[in-house]
Amino acid sequence: MAIYHLRATMISRSAGRSATAAAAYRVGERIEDHRTGLTFDYRARGGVDHVETLAPANAPAWVQDRAALWNAVEAAETRKNSQVAREIRVALPAELDHGQRVELVREFCQREFVARGMVADIALHAPGREGDDRNHHAHILLTTREIGPEGFTTKNRDWNAVEVLEGWREAWARDSNRALERCGHAERIDHRTLEAQRIEAQERATAAHDRGDEAEALRQTVRSVELDREPLPQLSAGAWQMKERGIEVAAVRVWREVKAQSAEVARVAEVLAGQVRDWIGRAVDRLGPPAQGLAYAGAADRDGREGRQDLAARLREAWEARQSRTASDTVAAPGQTPEPESARSLAERLREAAQGIDRGTLAEAAARLQESREAEERQRVQEVERLKEQERVREQESRARHRDRGMDHGM
Repeated sequence: MAIYHLRATMISRSAGRSATAAAAYRVGERIEDHRTGLTFDYRARGGVDHVETLAPANAPAWVQDRAALWNAVEAAETRKNSQVAREIRVALPAELDHGQRVELVREFCQREFVARGMVADIALHAPGREGDDRNHHAHILLTTREIGPEGFTTKNRDWNAVEVLEGWREAWARDSNRALERCGHAERIDHRTLEAQRIEAQERATAAHDRGDEAEALRQTVRSVELDREPLPQLSAGAWQMKERGIEVAAVRVWREVKAQSAEVARVAEVLAGQVRDWIGRAVDRLGPPAQGLAYAGAADRDGREGRQDLAARLREAWEARQSRTASDTVAAPGQTPEPESARSLAERLREAAQGIDRGTLAEAAARLQESREAEERQRVQEVERLKEQERVREQESRARHRDRGMDHGM
């Protein structure tokens, strides 16, 4: 199932980062930083599916040389806390093939970034060897200064505006959906929050119910159930890199937990949605036999996870109970036809399931979770600091080697 993800972050010297290192890592190349003398060599890394650089028509030819481009970016910045680049990370629809994903990213970057005057360095990554094999994604590294025939000039602060970022988020959803439609896929993504989408689905279900369209009411109710889940937590750049390296710090564990729970809710909702057409087709005016289980009392489980994240398991139990009841109903008297549960009845029960969550109880559970996660976060920060210290030591050793080689050449 296609998912929406777009995240924008800054590459800043104040965080110990550089544009040259960021570019080398994302495209899997070797780049020497002329400002620091450090060399970043990531040619051994795998999973890079496609790389290319897009630039405005008036940009000098050397921007197509990745090392020259990002060294020029570093040279244009003189402050020790400069923001040297912006990164946009997007999830790519797994339903598209490689060529379609490349075309989608290229067209999006050309219109949203290059047309504004930025240079866009694109890297499409394949899913990791472990984890979700649908996790195709792209890293887009962007310049922060205007560029002309002679090179970089002034910084464009307008590119930092919140409304510009919101425009990019909406544009990515629109472009992805057009690509999915063009390629014959029914899946769609939405840049709005899960809560906003869920409220809309509930409103549509209520409106459909009021006008007597129980088929649409059922579809929208199932959708609201699917959307009643936690969004994926944001990972910092450092935490994301540790995830990519297989380092299981607290933030990464929470991210994996929420992702697994969201996938489970989506899977059960997909099963329910897949049965909607059959239920609608067999719907009758009379209500079927009483059923158990779809009304959901939301309470936190023993681990303190929010009750809404247990919705998938509860729905599955109800579904299995309903299947058992339906199977027993088929053993009817000769000449009798068992009555299926009507679409109206099922819609009402699903609506109760979505609305029956005790938010107060869940808030208390979330507060208890927060205390333990704050302790884990402190541990994560310590781990990040340890890794930074190791990186500083490696940089010092690298500089020492460069000095030694320089002295050897001078002798």
